[in-house]
Amino acid sequence: MANKGPSYGLSREVQSKIDKKYDPELEQRLVEWIMAQCGPGVGQPAPDRTGFQNWLKDGCVLCELINSLHGASKPIRSIKTSGMAFKQMEQIAIFLKAAETYGITKTDMFQTVDLFEGKDLAAVQRTLMALGSLAVTKDDGNYKGDPSWFHKKAQENRREFTDEQLSEGRSIIGLQMGTNKGASQAGMTSYGLGRQIINNNP
Repeated sequence: MANKGPSYGLSREVQSKIDKKYDPELEQRLVEWIMAQCGPGVGQPAPDRTGFQNWLKDGCVLCELINSLHGASKPIRSIKTSGMAFKQMEQIAIFLKAAETYGITKTDMFQTVDLFEGKDLAAVQRTLMALGSLAVTKDDGNYKGDPSWFHKKAQENRREFTDEQLSEGRSIIGLQMGTNKGASQAGMTSYGLGRQIINNNP
């Protein structure tokens, strides 16, 4: 980040649009949840985008968060604070892998650079929201905090049918397939015949 110069032209415009997606109110809710979930040991960030990024960018808080959503078997055994960039990025990647195993879909995942370089902090918020929603939905006793902070995810509703019901279903023609009631071939000419043009003018 220190060696990265300012953005100009199109890249600056794109970055500006991404930055506008960041939600300060959502930041506050996520901070409250992470602190409730992990305890006071994770500290508290300065109340702005940069503070939020700096709080999470070494990956330690994120790893504590994913561990807190599991029972006795923690997915991440070693969480170490490090000043080295590659170690911090490695720890973010470990969190992302653990989050995917927990059930977060790839479409809800941020990329390591989104957080570490601050390229798309709105994507980081989206991942944390998905994580909170999944934790509330699982309802396994590991979620801490107010359940109303997140929406429950829609769950699969499997239906089982007997062989008899399935065979009955095959004999029914659905209305979306159309119907041939009232249709006939009356007035059609045989295939292959030329079109008859009758000239009524003498």
